[in-house]
Amino acid sequence: MDKRIGTEHKAQLNRLKRIEGQVRGLSKMVEDQRYCMDILTQIKAIKSALVSVEANVLESHLTHCVTKAMNSKSSSDAKKVISEIKDILKR
Repeated sequence: MDKRIGTEHKAQLNRLKRIEGQVRGLSKMVEDQRYCMDILTQIKAIKSALVSVEANVLESHLTHCVTKAMNSKSSSDAKKVISEIKDILKR
């Protein structure tokens, strides 16, 4: 793994790799024509895991990038990050 990757990013990558494994398992379940409720349960678990990663990335962004922009002397930097957050939350 790249030594420049921070601790938070390593944790996010590890979580994404686990989710990737869950998705492969889900594909196998569909191939094997497993019971629909089991498949739906796995889909729900994957969605929940993705929401968790999303929340962690957002928290990291707010803690680091947004704080840095807000503390900068540039009002355009602050407006840019606020606009980015508003745009992503609208989607």
